[in-house]
Amino acid sequence: MSRRRNTTPRFAICINADDQDLLTPLKIYPLLPNKSAEEINYVRVIDDEGEDYLYPRENFIFVDFPPAVERALLRASK
Repeated sequence: MSRRRNTTPRFAICINADDQDLLTPLKIYPLLPNKSAEEINYVRVIDDEGEDYLYPRENFIFVDFPPAVERALLRASK
């Protein structure tokens, strides 16, 4: 029996960085769920300083990876 995958993207690729000290274009970032941010077209991202912060949604492409890749990315981001 296969497990049902969460349909909410857990990662995003930065395509536009207003502050390159906080975000790096073409880098993969972990996302944190935040419904109130989504309502105003923002997402909560763990940035290059390791802090979670709200960024405009249009600065990212959202991606789904196979579970093994997600686990590896999460381990690498700690």
